[in-house]
Amino acid sequence: MSQNYYELLGVSQSASFAEIKRAFRVKAKECHPDYHPGDADAEKKFKEINEAYEVLKDEQKRAAYDRYGHDAYTRGMGQGGGFGQGFGQGFGGFDFTGTGFENIFEEVFNGFGGRRRQAATNRGNDIRYDLTIDLADAYTGLKKNITVDTFTKCESCNGKGGKHLETCPTCGGQGHVRQRQGFFVVETECPVCHATGKTVKEPCSTCGGTGRVRKKRTLEVNIPAGVDTGVRMRLSGEGDAALNGGESGDLYVFLTVKEHPIFKRDGINLYCEVPVPMTTAALGGDILIPTMDGKGETVKIKPGLQTGAEMRLKGKGMPVLKSGSFGDLYVIFRVETPTNLTSRQKELLAEFTAAGQDNQTACSDFLAQIKKLFQ
Repeated sequence: MSQNYYELLGVSQSASFAEIKRAFRVKAKECHPDYHPGDADAEKKFKEINEAYEVLKDEQKRAAYDRYGHDAYTRGMGQGGGFGQGFGQGFGGFDFTGTGFENIFEEVFNGFGGRRRQAATNRGNDIRYDLTIDLADAYTGLKKNITVDTFTKCESCNGKGGKHLETCPTCGGQGHVRQRQGFFVVETECPVCHATGKTVKEPCSTCGGTGRVRKKRTLEVNIPAGVDTGVRMRLSGEGDAALNGGESGDLYVFLTVKEHPIFKRDGINLYCEVPVPMTTAALGGDILIPTMDGKGETVKIKPGLQTGAEMRLKGKGMPVLKSGSFGDLYVIFRVETPTNLTSRQKELLAEFTAAGQDNQTACSDFLAQIKKLFQ
């Protein structure tokens, strides 16, 4: 196809993506094979429009097309490889190695996203430590000692790896090497100096020239009150030491808070189900409510308490992380029906039943509804 892609779609070279997309829809509809059955010219035109749109809608493809011309691009397209395919042998099977043309693409793709990548930084790996704590610990906060197995700086050579540091001959001190893959140039960490840019002439006998050794360390972690499952704590510089004296990585402590046998947590709020004796529920009285601070709180309930009744105790929930405030405690009451009654208890309950059930409005209403249903 010899016609310019922009001319084919009827837009200027400075057209925005929205303008290109709008023009493509109009042009594609004009020559769509469904509207021109059996028209070979319309089918050919439709394919050309699609080909142009596939290039101009992509930022990288469009930039290469704008900068280096239609002919250079279509050499690959004509072979069915499309942009980005056939790079093992150039576009569409053409090998441009050594012609200088591959430098064009190196320049283009290094240009996208800003400047060319700088020399690799020599930094140790970040490590992860999973820590499980109780809900009570999450409520109060605590200091916890943990043991981690990491690379630490070699004390014999002070992390340098040995004596007489020299510029790495492989990467020239850059810390990375470049490898050509078709038109692309890929930068990877130097396999000799491991991104440090230096090599050791006389390696340390303790660390073998790496500048670090494997060692178990005990660290104190300060866990603040209010943490929850999924909270991640970062300990800067406590990860693996880098090769040959670089910056150490970080240690990330991931917390899991165990479930509590009494309290259920929902964010900063707590929920607690409290059993109430049937007599207390009927007559009213005082109930001791457990709280996370261990002190408990006595509350008065009114006569006629029903199962499922709820009470909120403000400020008795979990602490809000790093704020000094607290959530609430929601108490759900469950009326307990007595079992294993003595003969005397059964007699008393029978007398209670015989005395009438006019005060049991829920039961009376339910029975009334049943009678209406069957009448």
